[in-house]
Amino acid sequence: MLKIVITGPESTGKTTLANQLAMHFNTIPVPEFARHYIERLSRPYNYEDLEIIAKRQIQIEDQLLLKPHPVLICDTDLITIKIWSAVKYGRCSEWIQETIKTRKYDHYLLCEPDLLWEFDELREHPEGRDELFRLYKKELEGLGKSFSVINGIGDKRLERAIKVVNNLKKNN
Repeated sequence: MLKIVITGPESTGKTTLANQLAMHFNTIPVPEFARHYIERLSRPYNYEDLEIIAKRQIQIEDQLLLKPHPVLICDTDLITIKIWSAVKYGRCSEWIQETIKTRKYDHYLLCEPDLLWEFDELREHPEGRDELFRLYKKELEGLGKSFSVINGIGDKRLERAIKVVNNLKKNN
């Protein structure tokens, strides 16, 4: 099974792209658990919540891995939580950092912040998306991850992502 992660800064179309790719490749996307978790909290989230979110994200992904699909599209992974934790709290749990090293994905689609910012109560960095993009790119490079930058508005973004995934499927 080809495992693809959609990643990048806030408001770059990750969830939309994950859902579109899943539909195109007739698979089920691994949803981002963080949104579900934080929307249901009766308090502001804190540093400790990030490891809870990370562990549940992995559980959901592992459950969907049990179902036979040619492609698994993940709407996030622990690299996102690591960067989020480092930016927000200046640190990241050892468990998240160690688990990143053991989780294997075939390719990352790094969404460029070329879409207009859309307000969402859970988004925190409307002015810092370019810097966050650089952090994601540096992290992926530092970990030696295979990735492609995905940009473009509307159908162009989806077309570029489909082309990358199709090329990976041919070579896999």
